[in-house]
Amino acid sequence: MAALKSCTVCLRESTLRLPRHNDGYRRRSAKWRSPRAAIIPNFHLPMRSFEVKNRTSAEDIKSLRLITAIKTPYLPDGRFDLEAYDDLVNMQITNGAEGVIVGGTTGEGQLMSWDEHIMLIGHTVNCFGGSIKVIGNTGSNSTREAIHASEQGFAVGMHAALHINPYYGKTSLEGLVSHFDSVISMGPTIIYNVPSRTGQDIPPRVIHTVAQSANLAGVKECVGNDRVEQYTEQGIVVWSGNDDQCHDSRWNHGATGVISVTSNLVPGLMRDLMFGGKNPSLNSKLLPLMDWLFQEPNPIGLNTALAQLGVVRPVFRLPYVPLPLKKRVEFVNIVKAIGRENFVGEKEVQVLDDDDFVLVSRY
Repeated sequence: MAALKSCTVCLRESTLRLPRHNDGYRRRSAKWRSPRAAIIPNFHLPMRSFEVKNRTSAEDIKSLRLITAIKTPYLPDGRFDLEAYDDLVNMQITNGAEGVIVGGTTGEGQLMSWDEHIMLIGHTVNCFGGSIKVIGNTGSNSTREAIHASEQGFAVGMHAALHINPYYGKTSLEGLVSHFDSVISMGPTIIYNVPSRTGQDIPPRVIHTVAQSANLAGVKECVGNDRVEQYTEQGIVVWSGNDDQCHDSRWNHGATGVISVTSNLVPGLMRDLMFGGKNPSLNSKLLPLMDWLFQEPNPIGLNTALAQLGVVRPVFRLPYVPLPLKKRVEFVNIVKAIGRENFVGEKEVQVLDDDDFVLVSRY
């Protein structure tokens, strides 16, 4: 009975007091204030930069010489062929690549859903993150999407993010700075400048502004070696984004290395090109392969070549289609000239018939 009385007293004391009419009127007349969380800059959810696992500093990324923009292979129904993908990454590690770009242009991130994209980044980290640096392409022309994808990428353990400037719906130079500032706080970042794809150059003054952040690892630069040297003379790390210029970028203009497409095919030779000192003879030997790879927009040439080498299935997600028969014959001759032993895989290079290729429009 005593307990019941005590409970009754508690209920009475905790009874809500209804507001008086005048009090309610004063509250409705008060000035409305926005929720504080909405005005805190860089308020990222669900992951904050200090919460990420597998933490890597920008300095760890700056030292990488050979980074491969890894290809994403497919099954006949258009889903990821993770077994073939794992073999490709293993071949990169075995032949001395130090990093991979996952879901970049070469890896066809533009044809992936974000779920696929983040899954592949997480898979790469979990399987190979202890042996090679995993750099996730989490850039977007939407700042909101770039923030969300980067949060998720760092949450699953990627070591760094690759960010492009907003394309198609281009913004002002001030908008570029704001876009990059919104994502760079989350972790080590490489900014990718490729005006031929975005339709807009990222000028040096934007990079210099963003470089005030310790998280800027460097720039993947496709404008040319004059721009590369301009940055390296001012202490900004640069990777050449042009395979056919990367030898001179590295040894004559101060570039740290290359983010390469060609290294998907000949990782050992590309490592020699970046680590072995000036080697114009090797560079000249590889130039016909590089020219062949980029005669059509990347990754059409690479996808065709890897299928001919038998290391991936000849499956293309549309709108990409294989190179025509004449070009496939040219590739066979290039492989013979360079030496089959220098290319990935163990099967003999084949021309392949047109009917061997599978084009997937829905996946």
